[in-house]
Amino acid sequence: MEFSFPSYQLSPLYHYLLPSPALFSNQLLPENHVNWTQTPEAHVYSADLPGVRKEEIKVEVEDSRYLIIRTEAIDDSTKPAMDFKRKFRLPGSIDIDGISAKYEDGVLTVTVPRTFRRGGFYIDPADVPDRVEVLARAA
Repeated sequence: MEFSFPSYQLSPLYHYLLPSPALFSNQLLPENHVNWTQTPEAHVYSADLPGVRKEEIKVEVEDSRYLIIRTEAIDDSTKPAMDFKRKFRLPGSIDIDGISAKYEDGVLTVTVPRTFRRGGFYIDPADVPDRVEVLARAA
C-alpha cells in the first residue's frame, strides 16, 4: 500500500474566483512531498530533497509518537538549500530503536520497522482444576 502526500495546487476554476493570480500562486506548499509506503516489515517514508547536504537533514522521533523530518542550518553563517519540515504520527507496533535513514541522490528514505508481538499466553495444564464450577449463567 502506498500513499503520497503531494503539494496542494489550486484548480484552474479557483483562478476565476480569486481577485488576482499574482496574489495567490498556483502552489500553496513547496513542490517537494513525502511518499509513505507500507510493507509487511516496515513503513517507508521517502522525501525528495534536491540540493540539500546530508549534514543539513535532521530525522527525529518525538515522544515515541512522531517522526519529524526537517532541514537545519549547520551553523549560523549558512542556510540550508531549502526549508523543509514534515511531522508524521507513527503507527503503533513499531521498533523505534530500529529506525534508519539514508540519503542518496537527493532522496531521503526513512525506514520504520514494524514489531510483531504475539499477544498470546500459555496455560499450564497443571494449573487447570479438575472440576470447573459455574458461578453465573449467561443470559
